[in-house]
Amino acid sequence: MVLNSNSDNSQIILATGGYDHTIKIWQTHTGICQRTMQHAESQVNALEITPNKQLLAATGYQRIRMYDLTSNNPNPVINYEGLSKNVTSVGFQEDCKWMFTGGEDCSARIWDYRAKTHRNAAKIFQTSAPVTSVCLHPNQVELLVADQSGVLHLWDLRTDHNEQFIPDGETMILDVDVDASGNFMAAVNSKGRCYIWSLTPAKDGEPSKTSPKTKFDAHKRHALKCKFSPDSNLLVTTSSDQTARIWKTSDFSLQQELKHDNQRWVWDAAFSSDSQYVFTASSDGYAKLWNVKTGAMEREYAGHQKAVITMAFKDAAV
Repeated sequence: MVLNSNSDNSQIILATGGYDHTIKIWQTHTGICQRTMQHAESQVNALEITPNKQLLAATGYQRIRMYDLTSNNPNPVINYEGLSKNVTSVGFQEDCKWMFTGGEDCSARIWDYRAKTHRNAAKIFQTSAPVTSVCLHPNQVELLVADQSGVLHLWDLRTDHNEQFIPDGETMILDVDVDASGNFMAAVNSKGRCYIWSLTPAKDGEPSKTSPKTKFDAHKRHALKCKFSPDSNLLVTTSSDQTARIWKTSDFSLQQELKHDNQRWVWDAAFSSDSQYVFTASSDGYAKLWNVKTGAMEREYAGHQKAVITMAFKDAAV
């Protein structure tokens, strides 16, 4: 990742959002806020940048907003209405063909956001409890959907077939992720536990096969997010215990604990494309940049007036 001011940082995008109803775009190598967009209707629940870096999706209460990253327009360029509760998760298909979301209305949805007039979901997957997290498998045809009842769903978009996993009955799953190689799936829950599955690739139209690999107590309190590094060698988890922790995927042993005075809840995290740095977002109102190798905090991003609960990052590598 490019971090010095002598390099071309034009393609590096760091966005943060939270309880102060604003979205901020940062210059990563200086910590300077380049742009602030208002998100007046609600807190910002989730952010994601399109793979082509043209748009930023922001979710909140009953709404999804799309902001243009190529201009200084402070207003959303696409609005999605008609959702009944908080939208908790958002992401994109790798070729920008469609967007996926999950929400407290007990559903995951597929949207063709390229359509300028049609704002209804093209596909809807219903669950029996509010959805906390949705993750797209690298094969681009399966979605992992986690919910508050502790169920993890593997939804095959080709057939609408779904399989369910219940790693720890009655315990909320708060996040789910699949590594870039498609070999591992991770989920974290409200007891601070992390579950790892091995994945066998889907073949001949069949869904991916999963088998439990390991489980461990990642944190003493709620584990809020889990994210694999782009090189698949690391997993970062964040928690209400005021830490983020980095685990080696070779044996899921602890490599680093990322901790800072007054950090409070650590809500979200994002790796740089070279897997050498991690950004975190926390309740102290700051985003932070950490060196994975040393565990040292290298930069703070100050400007939010309340908790920063979500972030999105893309750097020069696509």
